[in-house]
Amino acid sequence: MLPRAINNVTAPDLGFDALVRLARNIGCVGIELRNDLPSPLFDGRDPAQAGQTARDAGLDILALAEIKCFNDWSDAKAVEADTLMALAAACGARGISLIPRNDGHGLGNGERQANLRIALRELKPMLDGHGLLGFVETLGFEQCSMQYKSEAVEIIEALNADHCIKLVHDTFHHHLAGGGPVFPDHTGIVHVSGVSVADIPAREMTDQHRLLVDGQDRLGSVHQVEALLASGYHGPISMEAFAPEVHALTDPEAELSRSFGFIETRLAEEAA
Repeated sequence: MLPRAINNVTAPDLGFDALVRLARNIGCVGIELRNDLPSPLFDGRDPAQAGQTARDAGLDILALAEIKCFNDWSDAKAVEADTLMALAAACGARGISLIPRNDGHGLGNGERQANLRIALRELKPMLDGHGLLGFVETLGFEQCSMQYKSEAVEIIEALNADHCIKLVHDTFHHHLAGGGPVFPDHTGIVHVSGVSVADIPAREMTDQHRLLVDGQDRLGSVHQVEALLASGYHGPISMEAFAPEVHALTDPEAELSRSFGFIETRLAEEAA
């Protein structure tokens, strides 16, 4: 079985306890929580208590998401990041998610690298101080200021920050960005989803098209996971599906089990 995980956006209407039960019931190793859903983090309970609840169920809190536009660094962004880090440390999470600017600004060659370097340089001592990882997610959208993992890796290595700053490999965004190297040694978590709409080009795909992974997936999510595993990645594989159809599932436990089972079966068939 894969080291399964669930991002809370896959079942955004579930409260913290229900999400923990769902993750436990389908054999997950961890969960990712988000601060951009209607319910507050941990349903408003004490972070330490929430962390203990997850651990009692055999789960890690993999990440608290998210710091948006993290590469548009400012004093206010530093306060925002430190606040989320404090919550992550209090609940025993492994780290926080860092999402780049995605509004068509900061795209220029030289400009985008400089902005990323400034942000990661400032985040490195903050993450070290809290004992956390920063999970940097490149987005494949054309309007994103950080599309390519290669640029992030170059700066992470130049800053000697690979011990505390890791990549998120997202199968949706990797496909939109045109593929490329997967950087298993720099990857801290993998997000999987599937797009099955047949008549839409990649450049027009949005989060709303992201379903659970099945045999109709156009992203090649199974092959991406296979490539990561074959090159040495051993971390969590987290389902991150934004589509309203997924959010409306009446039995998410069965459907998530089916999707993870599909991925695992296909991987086993490829390995045979």
